[in-house]
Amino acid sequence: MKQSLLFVPTLRDAPQDAEVRSHKLMSRAGIVKMVAAGIYTYLPLGYRVIKNIEKIIREELDAIGCSELLMPALQPRDLWEESGRWDKYGPELMRLQDRKERDFCLGPTHEEIITQAVRDYLNSYKKLPLALYQIQTKFRDEMRPRFGLMRGREFIMKDAYSFHETDAELEEWYKKFADAYTKIFLRCGLETRIVASDVGQIGGSEADEFMVMSEVGEDTITYCMSCSYAANQEHSGLQEGDPCPVCGGTIREAKGIEVGNIFKLGTKYSESMNAKVINKDGQQVPVVMGCYGIGISRTLMASVEQHATDEGILWPDEIAPFQVHVIPVNAKDETQWILANAIHDNLKAKGIDVLIDDREERAGVKFKDADLIGIRRRVIVGKLAKENKVEYIDRQSGVKNIIMGDQILDAVGL
Repeated sequence: MKQSLLFVPTLRDAPQDAEVRSHKLMSRAGIVKMVAAGIYTYLPLGYRVIKNIEKIIREELDAIGCSELLMPALQPRDLWEESGRWDKYGPELMRLQDRKERDFCLGPTHEEIITQAVRDYLNSYKKLPLALYQIQTKFRDEMRPRFGLMRGREFIMKDAYSFHETDAELEEWYKKFADAYTKIFLRCGLETRIVASDVGQIGGSEADEFMVMSEVGEDTITYCMSCSYAANQEHSGLQEGDPCPVCGGTIREAKGIEVGNIFKLGTKYSESMNAKVINKDGQQVPVVMGCYGIGISRTLMASVEQHATDEGILWPDEIAPFQVHVIPVNAKDETQWILANAIHDNLKAKGIDVLIDDREERAGVKFKDADLIGIRRRVIVGKLAKENKVEYIDRQSGVKNIIMGDQILDAVGL
């Protein structure tokens, strides 16, 4: 794609309200633009990253047997009253009325809607297990939106729900989702730690969070130096230096960004909303449920926090907005332009996503913008173009080589 046609409004300086590195860089790199506190427009580069994260999620969830659907963001009060959460959820629930003064809310989560969607269908254990997911915008009226995409009032989320006859079957799928989440975050370039957490406003009997370790994280994680024990401090109440409740080892603390969570809902919603099945013994029982969320916009933000310097972003391969960035130093130089365009076309023909900087800008501006944008593989077409040579840079490894233009496909390794 030609960079002159791509809307990438890079900035020399970050907005004054940007506090953490990811927020500063995403603003400067033309990834997002704030509309109001906690509400952002995802600009073309940012939205390309979002779509790549969504693609990974779809592939991994489809692989374990989930089906995708789409539920409404606008939810009626009566369903929330069925579940008992209309008066309990708190001020984070965005409430509104239609012209007939009927009460609705903008969904922060979808337990009520998904239960209503399946309860007429799920009448027998023979139709279980069932796992459904959606990718959708969620709304929460946060008191203090902060740190860019970390705590927003409108955000993109994947939420999934599973339905089972027994707790044992739920346990099996809980592990399936945990394994899928680990794969998803690794493909997004993020190492996560699974920590025990409170069930909060979602409810249920047990919950775990997927945390990315980061100094800007809002959660404090307590973990053991000697075993795999880890928990959100709000859940464990442990402090630095305390003995581990599992092995007696020493507890340490770290900050983390929550990017995903999984819940054993049990029958919390199926009982109150009358979602029942006939089990193997011929008895009518509430269906057992699980709930699984991934903050997609938070995953974007966490990736920038982990894979960036103060000068620019370095996207992990699978979520990068483009795979290769071709930069003719002087687009007006016919020899440079012909070679750069040929490299672009050849890579594109092989199914590689390429951005070519065809702008009539100074080389320094192009390179500074390229650092901000953060594409790992860079091809610089300069004065050596007359010898059919280019400079190839792998920004992840730091390797720089002068190679022939027709060797680029081998060099990029895609």
